[in-house]
Amino acid sequence: MTEAKYPQCRVVPLRMLNPDTAESFLNQIVKVPGIRRIMINGPNLPVTIPYGPARGKPNPHPNRRAIHIGDKDVELRVQVGLVTLEVEDKAVIEAVRALCESFFTKFPYQLQEGQFMKTSPSLVDYAKYGPDMDESIIGLVDPRRKEGPVILQGLK
Repeated sequence: MTEAKYPQCRVVPLRMLNPDTAESFLNQIVKVPGIRRIMINGPNLPVTIPYGPARGKPNPHPNRRAIHIGDKDVELRVQVGLVTLEVEDKAVIEAVRALCESFFTKFPYQLQEGQFMKTSPSLVDYAKYGPDMDESIIGLVDPRRKEGPVILQGLK
Protein backbone atom coordinates (compact mmCIF):
# COMPACT_ATOMS: atom_id res chain seq x y z
CA MET A 1 0.00 0.00 0.00
CA THR A 2 1.40 3.39 -0.96
CA GLU A 3 1.57 6.30 1.42
CA ALA A 4 -1.13 8.92 0.83
CA LYS A 5 0.12 12.15 -0.72
CA TYR A 6 -1.90 14.29 1.68
CA PRO A 7 -2.65 13.60 5.37
CA GLN A 8 -6.23 12.87 6.36
CA CYS A 9 -8.13 13.14 9.62
CA ARG A 10 -11.63 12.45 10.82
CA VAL A 11 -13.66 14.34 13.44
CA VAL A 12 -15.98 11.95 15.28
CA PRO A 13 -18.38 13.70 17.68
CA LEU A 14 -19.94 11.56 20.43
CA ARG A 15 -23.40 12.58 19.14
CA MET A 16 -24.96 13.15 15.75
CA LEU A 17 -24.92 16.84 14.92
CA ASN A 18 -28.21 18.62 14.31
CA PRO A 19 -28.32 20.89 11.24
CA ASP A 20 -27.64 24.10 13.21
CA THR A 21 -24.60 22.63 14.98
CA ALA A 22 -23.33 21.05 11.74
CA GLU A 23 -23.72 24.37 9.92
CA SER A 24 -21.81 26.23 12.62
CA PHE A 25 -19.02 23.62 12.75
CA LEU A 26 -18.64 23.34 8.96
CA ASN A 27 -18.55 27.14 8.60
CA GLN A 28 -15.62 27.22 11.02
CA ILE A 29 -13.88 24.29 9.28
CA VAL A 30 -14.01 25.87 5.80
CA LYS A 31 -12.20 28.92 7.18
CA VAL A 32 -9.14 26.84 8.16
CA PRO A 33 -6.52 27.31 5.43
CA GLY A 34 -4.95 24.17 3.98
CA ILE A 35 -7.98 21.87 3.80
CA ARG A 36 -8.26 20.18 0.41
CA ARG A 37 -11.44 18.10 0.74
CA ILE A 38 -14.22 17.67 3.29
CA MET A 39 -16.62 14.74 3.37
CA ILE A 40 -19.51 14.36 5.81
CA ASN A 41 -21.02 10.97 6.66
CA GLY A 42 -23.94 9.75 8.71
CA PRO A 43 -27.29 8.02 8.46
CA ASN A 44 -29.26 8.75 5.30
CA LEU A 45 -32.20 11.16 5.49
CA PRO A 46 -34.29 10.05 2.48
CA VAL A 47 -36.74 12.39 0.74
CA THR A 48 -39.39 9.66 0.69
CA ILE A 49 -39.94 6.83 3.14
CA PRO A 50 -38.18 3.80 1.60
CA TYR A 51 -40.09 0.91 3.24
CA GLY A 52 -43.02 -0.02 5.46
CA PRO A 53 -46.68 0.97 5.27
CA ALA A 54 -45.82 4.59 4.40
CA ARG A 55 -43.48 3.63 1.52
CA GLY A 56 -43.21 6.37 -1.09
CA LYS A 57 -44.72 9.11 1.05
CA PRO A 58 -42.72 12.26 1.84
CA ASN A 59 -40.36 11.98 4.79
CA PRO A 60 -41.05 14.94 7.11
CA HIS A 61 -37.70 14.63 8.95
CA PRO A 62 -36.76 18.00 10.51
CA ASN A 63 -33.01 17.43 9.98
CA ARG A 64 -33.32 17.21 6.19
CA ARG A 65 -33.01 20.85 5.26
CA ALA A 66 -30.65 23.27 3.57
CA ILE A 67 -27.77 24.74 5.53
CA HIS A 68 -25.54 27.64 4.52
CA ILE A 69 -21.82 26.81 4.38
CA GLY A 70 -19.42 29.52 3.27
CA ASP A 71 -21.23 31.22 0.41
CA LYS A 72 -23.29 28.20 -0.69
CA ASP A 73 -26.58 26.59 0.37
CA VAL A 74 -26.24 22.82 0.80
CA GLU A 75 -29.09 20.34 1.18
CA LEU A 76 -28.30 17.94 4.04
CA ARG A 77 -28.85 14.39 2.78
CA VAL A 78 -27.41 12.78 5.92
CA GLN A 79 -27.43 13.47 9.62
CA VAL A 80 -23.84 14.54 10.29
CA GLY A 81 -21.96 11.92 12.30
CA LEU A 82 -18.42 12.08 10.86
CA VAL A 83 -16.46 14.85 9.18
CA THR A 84 -13.49 13.57 7.16
CA LEU A 85 -10.82 16.01 6.00
CA GLU A 86 -7.92 15.78 3.57
CA VAL A 87 -5.37 18.48 4.35
CA GLU A 88 -2.20 19.95 2.86
CA ASP A 89 0.09 18.99 5.77
CA LYS A 90 0.13 17.86 9.42
CA ALA A 91 0.13 21.46 10.73
CA VAL A 92 -3.43 21.86 9.42
CA ILE A 93 -4.52 18.86 11.51
CA GLU A 94 -3.28 20.69 14.62
CA ALA A 95 -5.30 23.77 13.59
CA VAL A 96 -8.38 21.53 13.19
CA ARG A 97 -7.68 20.00 16.62
CA ALA A 98 -7.55 23.48 18.20
CA LEU A 99 -10.82 24.43 16.49
CA CYS A 100 -12.48 21.21 17.75
CA GLU A 101 -11.25 21.82 21.31
CA SER A 102 -12.98 25.20 21.34
CA PHE A 103 -16.12 24.02 19.49
CA PHE A 104 -16.96 20.73 21.23
CA THR A 105 -17.40 21.91 24.82
CA LYS A 106 -20.78 20.34 25.64
CA PHE A 107 -19.93 16.81 24.49
CA PRO A 108 -16.72 14.97 23.59
CA TYR A 109 -15.25 14.20 20.19
CA GLN A 110 -12.34 12.21 18.76
CA LEU A 111 -9.87 13.38 16.14
CA GLN A 112 -8.49 10.37 14.28
CA GLU A 113 -5.58 10.46 11.86
CA GLY A 114 -5.19 7.93 9.04
CA GLN A 115 -6.42 7.30 5.50
CA PHE A 116 -10.20 7.56 5.22
CA MET A 117 -10.71 8.65 1.58
CA LYS A 118 -9.50 6.93 -1.56
CA THR A 119 -6.55 8.70 -3.16
CA SER A 120 -6.62 7.07 -6.60
CA PRO A 121 -9.59 6.58 -8.95
CA SER A 122 -11.53 3.33 -8.67
CA LEU A 123 -13.67 1.60 -11.27
CA VAL A 124 -16.75 3.31 -9.81
CA ASP A 125 -15.12 6.74 -10.17
CA TYR A 126 -14.16 5.96 -13.76
CA ALA A 127 -17.62 4.62 -14.64
CA LYS A 128 -19.42 7.60 -13.12
CA TYR A 129 -17.17 10.44 -14.39
CA GLY A 130 -14.95 9.00 -17.14
CA PRO A 131 -11.19 9.24 -17.67
CA ASP A 132 -10.98 13.05 -17.43
CA MET A 133 -12.53 13.34 -13.98
CA ASP A 134 -11.75 16.10 -11.50
CA GLU A 135 -9.20 14.75 -8.98
CA SER A 136 -10.92 16.56 -6.10
CA ILE A 137 -13.90 14.15 -6.23
CA ILE A 138 -11.94 10.86 -6.27
CA GLY A 139 -13.47 8.49 -3.74
CA LEU A 140 -16.47 10.69 -3.03
CA VAL A 141 -18.75 8.92 -5.50
CA ASP A 142 -21.84 6.97 -4.51
CA PRO A 143 -22.65 4.86 -7.59
CA ARG A 144 -26.37 4.73 -6.75
CA ARG A 145 -26.84 8.47 -6.33
CA LYS A 146 -27.93 10.47 -9.35
CA GLU A 147 -26.65 13.79 -7.98
CA GLY A 148 -22.92 14.35 -7.76
CA PRO A 149 -21.06 15.45 -4.63
CA VAL A 150 -21.45 19.01 -3.35
CA ILE A 151 -18.20 20.90 -3.89
CA LEU A 152 -17.42 23.66 -1.41
CA GLN A 153 -14.61 26.06 -2.12
CA GLY A 154 -12.64 26.75 1.05
CA LEU A 155 -9.69 29.04 1.55
CA LYS A 156 -6.71 28.51 -0.74
